[in-house]
Amino acid sequence: MSSSANATTTAHELRTADRAKVAGLLRTVPGATTVAFIMHPRQDVSHHPLVPELLARGWAVWTQGSRSQGNDLALLHEQALLDMAAGQMFLRERGFENVVCIGHSGGATLAAFYFEQAIQPSGGRLKQAPGGQPVALADADMPLPDGLVLLAPHPGQGVLLERVIDPSVLDEADPLSVDPELDPWSAMNGFMPPPTSSNYSQEFVDRYRRGQRDRVAKIDAFARERIGVASNSKAYFAASNDPQDERASVATGVMTVHRTDADLRSVDLSIDPNNRRYGSLFGPRPDLSDFGVAGFGRLATPEAWLSTWSSISSNANLARNLKAVTVPTLIVEFTGDQACFPADIAAFTAACSATDVENVSIAGQHFGAPIHRGETSGTQLAGSAMSNWMGERFPTGAFVSM
Repeated sequence: MSSSANATTTAHELRTADRAKVAGLLRTVPGATTVAFIMHPRQDVSHHPLVPELLARGWAVWTQGSRSQGNDLALLHEQALLDMAAGQMFLRERGFENVVCIGHSGGATLAAFYFEQAIQPSGGRLKQAPGGQPVALADADMPLPDGLVLLAPHPGQGVLLERVIDPSVLDEADPLSVDPELDPWSAMNGFMPPPTSSNYSQEFVDRYRRGQRDRVAKIDAFARERIGVASNSKAYFAASNDPQDERASVATGVMTVHRTDADLRSVDLSIDPNNRRYGSLFGPRPDLSDFGVAGFGRLATPEAWLSTWSSISSNANLARNLKAVTVPTLIVEFTGDQACFPADIAAFTAACSATDVENVSIAGQHFGAPIHRGETSGTQLAGSAMSNWMGERFPTGAFVSM
């Protein structure tokens, strides 16, 4: 028996503490007193596949976009927290007794980062993003959610990008430049085309990962240089009143970051093994997609790079942010995930400060598809596991046993 047929959907536009507009959809079923809050810093989650799964089991669901939804060119995670705060306030004002954050993929780090800032007194919250932009977290009401569910949580967009960035790029202006000593697609270094798993030596893996960190640091330095030039121009304008200085003060530009689909784990299935297929989140041939237009963090302002895509500078780091989480927490692992691995799940569990932390492993790929054709989807299995977990902690009059 399902209660989803009785669901009602309403659309809402909200104002954040810094006066930005964000929007969300509230789906309710009769008697629901607990609402699942689904949000991602970049993606549209309006029709997330978990929505019907949760509604069918009697939970209300709120899906919300950030101000950077669909265009993360200028995404600041610190601003996305203000967006999430507006949604949290809205749901409390609607009278829901319990709000449970569900963070899927990059939404997991956003949710944990929200907890980290929400528990601080307003004066102790971050006052600026890593690139120096002021953020109004001190002015925001940030209600604490009552529970947290992490679904296929990767470690944060910056840490994830360090894992997938190609360190063999010799020239940031040339997407085809390659250092043969760090080339992940060279047979000399251990690469094998599909379907045969590659076989990289530990020495190469270690050297490769150092190279990834070094490339991120170089891009960080360039981003800060661009921000510094603009800041100097702002100071010049204050003295000169020259319109050209004023224009230069906002001209930090847009950075292009080539080749960000090169995680060795995508082709060497012996590294952090699970049940994943050969290939990456962007396709079965990372040796080709790495050179294409797909990939994380390919276009970003210097400010967005530092806030979102830099493993060194970003404040959004799941393992670090989870130290602030004390509410009941469920961590859901997909066993065929290509972005979240068993070692990650163990690290996130250890990092969380909650006394009530549970893990569940489910057969599925990162976005919830089944590993093998014809199997039950990971999303359906995850929805059932989440509902059972939530039902034990957050009773709602509409709960339906399935």
